[in-house]
Amino acid sequence: MQDNRLINGVTVKNEIIEEVRDYTVAHPDIPSLVSILIGDQPESAMYVRNQKRAAEKAGIPFDEQVWPADITQDDCKARILAMNDDAGVLGVILQRPVPADFNVRSLQSAIHPLKDVEGMNPASIGNIVYSDVALAPCTAAASVELIKRTGLAMEGLEVVMIGHSEIVGKPAAMMLMAEGATVTVCHHMTRSVAMHSRRADVVVVAVGKAHLIGPDMIKPGAAVIDIGINQIKTDDGFKIVGDVDTDAVKEVAGWITPVPGGVGPVTVAILMRNAIVAHQRQIAAGWL
Repeated sequence: MQDNRLINGVTVKNEIIEEVRDYTVAHPDIPSLVSILIGDQPESAMYVRNQKRAAEKAGIPFDEQVWPADITQDDCKARILAMNDDAGVLGVILQRPVPADFNVRSLQSAIHPLKDVEGMNPASIGNIVYSDVALAPCTAAASVELIKRTGLAMEGLEVVMIGHSEIVGKPAAMMLMAEGATVTVCHHMTRSVAMHSRRADVVVVAVGKAHLIGPDMIKPGAAVIDIGINQIKTDDGFKIVGDVDTDAVKEVAGWITPVPGGVGPVTVAILMRNAIVAHQRQIAAGWL
């Protein structure tokens, strides 16, 4: 029996992919998304597979590139800059992690904002301050999308964001403010996270600590968006869990995203939606 408290990310993903598919059917000559993986990165292989599968369903060509592990940062940057001038490249996806001695921010900055489908260029993140959220970081945008799916009115909504990373927490907070929400951001120096989270209509968590959030930290009926992905040991081996103790918290919350199957699938779908925005903006700029 389906638990209506759980927000099914796979269903949301499929709806977004279908919208993107309608667009690509009308634009059959859409250029390719290029995925860049530097060296052998088994931990990234699953993400690339999910992106490729979503792109195929959405009707977007997907070019999966693996660059040699001994490539230099300068060579990487030169290749990315060349893609900016290539009309056959719709968007560039720089898979992480990159080699430890690379400056990932420098590489992200090399991706032109009009081809930055991940929303990771500092300029793309900066645009959110001005309420231009159309090419925002995908995980942050996925969390906002899932809040909207609850049907809660965004204007004046009390949201507590737990975690303030540059690619999730901070942009998500700014995106929510752009929607009219009142946002409190908690982090490792916050004196009492529970004091803030217990009064929130929505709690968004992106910390990376398994089961950090329990039922005593959530207001009855609140929405809980769990972005965390953690691997914990069990009697049968390992399993993936979020930052929220889902089984306990769902007895208090009005809505909650499961892990896996919540924010993750929607993040991939938002990447495809961003690709369509990039295509529209490149046409408007006279690139295509």
